[in-house]
Amino acid sequence: MQLGALMTRLEDSVDAAMALEAIGDLVLFAQVREAGSLHAETPGQYVANASRRFAATASGEDWLGLMSAMERSGEPAKAAVDRMVRWALAADAAEHAPGLKEGCSCGGNGGCDVPR
Repeated sequence: MQLGALMTRLEDSVDAAMALEAIGDLVLFAQVREAGSLHAETPGQYVANASRRFAATASGEDWLGLMSAMERSGEPAKAAVDRMVRWALAADAAEHAPGLKEGCSCGGNGGCDVPR
């Protein structure tokens, strides 16, 4: 799957939830569920917003890491989703430490205009 097609599919929270489930990492799923609940998002919504945030704000180094992870993986789509979700979780942890603020994970600080 091409990266552009993957990013388009991840815009849909149902597809995003399926992609997260396909990774098969229960710890990652629990982290996403917890972070999503703090933002009033389902895991699928969190993953969809994580991919949007990555596309909009990731650094060149982050993109290089994503492309390298995809290139090394036998399952590049899973590697991409995993990398974007972990990036979003780390960004949320850094942004909201020591306590999470209200708002969605898309970075809209509660005024989310990203369609779900």
